[in-house]
Amino acid sequence: MSFFSGFSRAFYGHPGRWAIGTAKTLAFCHIVWTYGYSVGPASGPSMLPTFSVAGDWLLVAKRFRGGRDVRVGDLVVYRIPVEPSDEAVKRVMGMPGDYVLVNSPEGQSDLMIQVPQGHCFLVGDNLPASRDSRTFGPVPLGLVRGKVIAKTWEWIENPMDAEAPA
Repeated sequence: MSFFSGFSRAFYGHPGRWAIGTAKTLAFCHIVWTYGYSVGPASGPSMLPTFSVAGDWLLVAKRFRGGRDVRVGDLVVYRIPVEPSDEAVKRVMGMPGDYVLVNSPEGQSDLMIQVPQGHCFLVGDNLPASRDSRTFGPVPLGLVRGKVIAKTWEWIENPMDAEAPA
């Protein structure tokens, strides 16, 4: 037995242990990515100026999946109802029972709707460049994948939490 074969056996151990260890590590990473946190790039102009068109990375907390503990003003990642294979980031403007203005303030009508139970109303920060609930209606809370808690080196705060001026 040469030095290298002894070294590799001591370093890697039995092939079965190595395979089990790898499987455990992959399972742990899958659980963290699915139910804990994920990181991904922001892209597109719909959330300007909150996120740049390209270059910002987002930290998403998955404990808010299904709209759990999401509030008006939060930024959420959701599956786009008209393109279920795609995800996007938008700001929550209405929760079940809230009344929301469907069109932007510059719009031609002042149509208001009540957000149905089990849904939320999502809007991009850059209204002219955003395809959101104004286009496809309220989004089922089940399509919410998580809440954005940080962008590239910066924590995200809900603007609704700011203290009112005295």
